[in-house]
Amino acid sequence: MGSPERPDVAAMRAYADELREMFTRLQDDGLELHAKAKAVQATETSRDGLVSVTVGARGELIRLDLDPRIYRRPDARALADTIAETAHRAAEAAQRRVIEIFEPVIPPDAFKAHLDGDVETVLSRLAEDMGGSR
Repeated sequence: MGSPERPDVAAMRAYADELREMFTRLQDDGLELHAKAKAVQATETSRDGLVSVTVGARGELIRLDLDPRIYRRPDARALADTIAETAHRAAEAAQRRVIEIFEPVIPPDAFKAHLDGDVETVLSRLAEDMGGSR
């Protein structure tokens, strides 16, 4: 009869099994998910309806449409701010869609942390999952 595993070893084994399962799912579904994510586009319209911005999966500008009525108010700063704010909302929408696509294989909070470059959150989550703290 073997001795029971220490809780920290059992937690690490469980986490390793979870990572192995996630990796297997990524291998099986990864190319399809990548293609879907790469094809993501998000379009947002400004609050005044005069600016429309379409971005790709990484937030890159694909299309910018300006309603001719913008020329009735020749305020370059306001127009620039409107374009920037609308593009930011479109990029956030695209990121949410990419996270949704990968949700079956990567937990949304972990994937968002990776996309945001939030190394502290990624490492903290890893430490928690391994039974430690950071």
